[in-house]
Amino acid sequence: MTEAPPSRAHGLLTALFKFQSLFGLVAVFVAAVVLSPVKGGHLVFLGSGNLLNVVRAISEIGILAVGMTLVILIGGIDLSVGSVVGLASVGVAELLTVNDWGLVPSVLLILALGLVFGLAQGIASAKFGIQAFIVTLAGMQVARGIARMWSDGRGVSIVYGDGPRQAPVTFSLLGERTFNGVVPIPALIFVVVAVLAVVLLRVSAFSRHLYAIGGNEKAARLSGVPVLRVKVLVFGLCGLLAALAGIVHAGQFSFGGPNDGAGFELSAIAAVVIGGTSLSGGRGSVLGTVAGALLVGVLDNILQLNNVDSNVQLVVVGCVIVFAAGLQRLRPAAIRT
Repeated sequence: MTEAPPSRAHGLLTALFKFQSLFGLVAVFVAAVVLSPVKGGHLVFLGSGNLLNVVRAISEIGILAVGMTLVILIGGIDLSVGSVVGLASVGVAELLTVNDWGLVPSVLLILALGLVFGLAQGIASAKFGIQAFIVTLAGMQVARGIARMWSDGRGVSIVYGDGPRQAPVTFSLLGERTFNGVVPIPALIFVVVAVLAVVLLRVSAFSRHLYAIGGNEKAARLSGVPVLRVKVLVFGLCGLLAALAGIVHAGQFSFGGPNDGAGFELSAIAAVVIGGTSLSGGRGSVLGTVAGALLVGVLDNILQLNNVDSNVQLVVVGCVIVFAAGLQRLRPAAIRT
């Protein structure tokens, strides 16, 4: 007896769940256009400056979310990324100003620090069998503590110039725009990171290992997947991207503080969940995460343009996260029917 072909309704439902982040982004974008204030006969939301500011505003969270996607794909979590942003932010500010290091050595050292920090967490979780939630919760405290000790608990302002305790002017470009002053450089960095991650997950054997581990770790190990190596590397990449986000943060605001990045880990996880990546691992995409980050950015922006209380904004975003997570719970049953 041959199996009946899938119905049109089934195909539409499957597409809805597969591209939930894209449909959600379109819906929120349309709502933002409808609710946009009008100034001088033009919709404020659709102004090119405003739209580019949305991308600039989510660039740091977007970079973090790309790394978080890799971790969640293997069924893990990384709660330390926000603290690593603070550590990288204050670290690069200290090196450039207090220690008078050059730009390249400072950036490379901070990136290496983020990579090593992530690798250490990956080893603790993968090799010693400690839950990633516990390891990275401890890592969140460790990174924050190191940041505060490094700067004596104070923020470090970045002053540019050629004299002592001044950072190279080149570093200030992270707060500027390129392409004739149109595209914010942090947004461009986010796009480059996202594109590289998409390519990595589409053409490499490493990506197949990620999905295999997230889908069924025991089966992946029996199939010859180097589970330990992959998990450690994934946490290392997440730490590296968190350090990059911290450098971008310091460059945008010309300031590095030990408390920078507080709560960023939750925003990154929100972007990943809204993007359709399963928290149990094995299913998701970077493109979905990018759409999720943009959705949150557009939502925050239109609420701000309408002068909605910041506390109400938190409630709205929280409800969107719960709704996206609820869709994930419904997805398997819906697609099978």
